[in-house]
Amino acid sequence: MPANRSARPPRSRFLRRGVAVVAALPLLTLAACGYGSKSEDTAANQKVAAGAKKIDGLDSVKIGYFGNLTHATALVGREQGIFQKELGATKASYATFNAGPSEIEALNSGSIDIGWIGPSPAINGYTKSNGKSLKIIGGSASGGVKLVVNPKKIKSLKDLKGKRIATPQLGNTQDVAFLNWIADQGWKVDAQSGKGDVTVVRSDNKVTPDAFKAGSVDGAWVPEPTASKLVAEGGRTILDESTLWPGKKFVITNIIVRQSFLKEHPKAVEAVLKASVAANKWINANPDQAKTAANKQLEADSGKALPANVLDPAWKSIQFTDDPLAATLNTEAEHAVKAGLLDKPNLKGIYDLTPLNAVLKAEGESAVDAAGLGTS
Repeated sequence: MPANRSARPPRSRFLRRGVAVVAALPLLTLAACGYGSKSEDTAANQKVAAGAKKIDGLDSVKIGYFGNLTHATALVGREQGIFQKELGATKASYATFNAGPSEIEALNSGSIDIGWIGPSPAINGYTKSNGKSLKIIGGSASGGVKLVVNPKKIKSLKDLKGKRIATPQLGNTQDVAFLNWIADQGWKVDAQSGKGDVTVVRSDNKVTPDAFKAGSVDGAWVPEPTASKLVAEGGRTILDESTLWPGKKFVITNIIVRQSFLKEHPKAVEAVLKASVAANKWINANPDQAKTAANKQLEADSGKALPANVLDPAWKSIQFTDDPLAATLNTEAEHAVKAGLLDKPNLKGIYDLTPLNAVLKAEGESAVDAAGLGTS
């Protein structure tokens, strides 16, 4: 390592610090577990079939997710009562999160058992624990990330040079993707400070639309529904991240599980995966109904539904899939290393897709692949 970097902390700490930025932000409502928020379920999505039994003798399975559309598998699975149906007399309980670090902390503490989460916090949680914290057990969503700009200031991608562009947080999935795109243009940006040929402004998704409206940022590389909120404020989508990936697919949401829970309660994990597969199947077969269901759960969780001019375009840009798209997770990790935000990680074993593939086989579906990163 060069001498002028000898006093700096290891690069892997930058990603941990980056994804920890929003951990300090207020959560929606403080729940009893101290990490996430909870909303009351209706009788419909708590309904337990007559004669149903507890799975693995568990009173409950604690499920975590974010309150955004890229986690719609969980939103729909909850709102439609699909998780509860598969879990029988074992109660499906839920906690919602605003940030990956708080969900990883909840998983590690046992406050949740299974969660929907983005690739960067999953990578970070796995590597930070030396491979002992979690396993990725399935996919959920692809896409739903866009670069939206002020069309009065930015007419083409080359106009980004010298502008202020927001990402959700230092080292998060979108931040890494934008830094990688900047490097591919031959431009220079200091990853930690965000200063350089483009100024990268780390801004929470909840405040980015106001910053964009006020003119303090000229655009943002953000997930849905934030991207569509910016468009509703007069922005223009200048790049869809999916166009940068082979087949226009890349992982945006995974399903993770606490390793001890997977080992001790495999039937409960299988039940949640059955529900996830069923939810995705219903979403893809009934997109309009699913969109309404997801928005209904968002309103229950946050107190506010998305308006149609945000919900409709946001929904169209997300693909729901059981495939974790493992090869793209590895590429995203390589991008973080390239940006100087992460030491080269050993991701071997981060996936255990055996339970999911058993569920898919029973449904007559094709198995999914761990791209060489599965449990041996």
